[in-house]
Amino acid sequence: MTDEPSVLTERTGATLVITLNRPGARNAVDADVAARLADALEQGDADREVRCIVLTGAGDRSFCAGADLKALGRGESPIAPGREQYGFAGFVRHPVSTPVIAAVNGTALGGGTELVLASDLAVAADTATFGLPEISRGIVAAAGGVLRLPEQLPRKVAMRLILTGDVMPAEDALRWGLVNEVVPAADVLPTALALAERIAGNAPLAVQASKRLALGMVDGDLPHEAAAWDRNDAEIAAVGQSADAMEGIVAFIERRSPSWTAS
Repeated sequence: MTDEPSVLTERTGATLVITLNRPGARNAVDADVAARLADALEQGDADREVRCIVLTGAGDRSFCAGADLKALGRGESPIAPGREQYGFAGFVRHPVSTPVIAAVNGTALGGGTELVLASDLAVAADTATFGLPEISRGIVAAAGGVLRLPEQLPRKVAMRLILTGDVMPAEDALRWGLVNEVVPAADVLPTALALAERIAGNAPLAVQASKRLALGMVDGDLPHEAAAWDRNDAEIAAVGQSADAMEGIVAFIERRSPSWTAS
């Protein structure tokens, strides 16, 4: 057991490093992680001395394994309590003006890939993998995966990931533009920090305004995504009530293959 919090923060020069700190659970997101990540992002964005944010995971196995399915099985959501509008992990629907770099130190599956999609830049270990396996568990990649992947990858590349649940290795992620750089695992955080330092060397107000304009941010929101999120929420609500969704979670917990009924 550890008394360390589930999310750690550390300042390195003008960069705030945020670390998902549940290596024993592959840095999966539960409500506590979501609340702490939302807090860290808000605090970093409000600090005028912070010019860039780097998001990474503890350990050398996983950046983030997505939602904690065991917590989901207990009825716990990977959403920050009281800040449900921020979406998964307190981040995917919570854009901040400060640039965010994902330092992907290992597997980034499901919500892990969705955290990368919500980030502005990404540096990945050569051992990193990406994917949206939710459909193999009876649910939908509803934290921005099915919405943003076709925007950030060629459509047919994105659709293969969405419809098969296949895993994409780091080199393919680089080839198709999901990440900016692939480096040896030991170099992931230093490379991300070097990139953050390059950003921090520019005029901070201009950097933040440029990000807001590029993403279409208005008052801390992305209004052009609103209709897509409404459709997204309706679909996941319907799928989430299905017998298949419960079967997928139970099968995962029991470590067996699911038996789908399309009901």
